[in-house]
Amino acid sequence: MTDQATQVDLVEQAVDRLVPDADPSRSADNATTAGILVWAYLAGRELEVWLADGLASTGLTTSEFGALAGVAFAGEHTLTAGDLARWTVQTSGGTTKTIQRLVDRGLVRRTADPDDGRRTLIDATPAGRDLAAAMVSDLVARLDADLAPLDAGARGDLHDGLRRLSAALGWQPDVGGPTAGD
Repeated sequence: MTDQATQVDLVEQAVDRLVPDADPSRSADNATTAGILVWAYLAGRELEVWLADGLASTGLTTSEFGALAGVAFAGEHTLTAGDLARWTVQTSGGTTKTIQRLVDRGLVRRTADPDDGRRTLIDATPAGRDLAAAMVSDLVARLDADLAPLDAGARGDLHDGLRRLSAALGWQPDVGGPTAGD
């Protein structure tokens, strides 16, 4: 067995041990759910490492990149800190620190909301937009190369599955994200 095949087999064996045999009528569903939990966890951790490696030359953390990309590609919408917290899946305190680091680097700016003086809007600076565009282009090219073994159908299935997983876990596009504002 190859090293990769051995690792996959070990993970599947661990998944099997996670599911108690107490309720045989639910064991297949539970095994699938346990597999989703384990594989999503591993994929998330691998993606975090992959993304950090791709961002290393910029000095941006993955949270900073997520926030920067969120505001840089928000289109006509200017985002609030709350929008960014939902988009980056961070606490409000973590988002505030992330925004401050981006402000300090000159990549985003805070502006008062002209319609509501109590709100602060976050927008990318021209330097922030340029960096976000360059990084997204590079990351998409890298991911395209890494996903080369998957055909168009498999990529579409993966895309749809990840979207459904995010929605099932609570991500709601109507209350945040790079295309929605308050």
